[in-house]
Formats: sequence, C-alpha cells, structure tokens
Amino acid sequence: MKKLPLLPHRFRKLGYVLVLPFLALGIAYMGWDFTIAQLAYHPDKAGIFYMGNNNYTDELVTVGLILSLILIGFSKEKVEDEAIQFFRLEALQWAVYANYAVLVIAVLFCYGGWFFTVMTINLFTVLIIFIARYRYVLFQYNRSNS
Repeated sequence: MKKLPLLPHRFRKLGYVLVLPFLALGIAYMGWDFTIAQLAYHPDKAGIFYMGNNNYTDELVTVGLILSLILIGFSKEKVEDEAIQFFRLEALQWAVYANYAVLVIAVLFCYGGWFFTVMTINLFTVLIIFIARYRYVLFQYNRSNS
C-alpha cells in the first residue's frame, strides 16, 4: 500500500493546544457575539467595495479551527503501518458520509438564520467526525491487541 503524506507526529500535540482557545473563541463569538477589538477593520467609505465595518474574529476562529483540526487528524502515529492507514482512510470515508447526512438533514429541516448556523458548524464536521471515528477505531484496535 502506498504511504500517505502525513505531518510529523509532534504536530498533533500542537493541534490539541491550538484547538482549545479557538473553540472557546468560536463559542463566545457565536453565542455572545464576542469580538476581538484589535481585529476590527474600518475601510474607507469612499471605496467602491465598501461593505461597512468588519471584524475578523470569525475569520480567525475559522482558520484556527481548521488548521488545528488538520494538525490533529493528519499527523502520523508513533508507529504508522498499513493497518493504521486503513483505519485512517476508513474513518475519513465514514466522516464524509456522516457529514453529507447532516447536510441533507439541514437542507430539509433548517430554515433562515438557523440554516446559516448549521452550515457554519458543518464546515468542521468532516474533520471532527473523522478525528472521533479514527481515534475510536484506533482505541478498539489497541485494546484488542493488548
């Protein structure tokens, strides 16, 4: 089986360290409209593309969560063999199926602002489901081999 290009193992620890503050900031932003004042941007009102004042807290949260989840999900294990690669690919396939199931349910049953909220959260569900499924399968595999 061809080796998958993965990040070094130490990046997973960095991902776990980064995911906590970005997740907390994202919950504060979505739940209480918390913004970081230093990330405010006030464009020139005379410009042709003026769309009002903006704050880049949501962009920071989105990029931070995506990068930290990628660091967690796609870092090598200490021992990376064919079984681990199979579990990783199977978990990714499972996550894509689950993500699109959530998407179909959201399209059918969510409307208005709630739909936008679900779609925003849906940006991260592939990575979250992948990590959860992969870790669960790896836990079961390690427990059966003990």
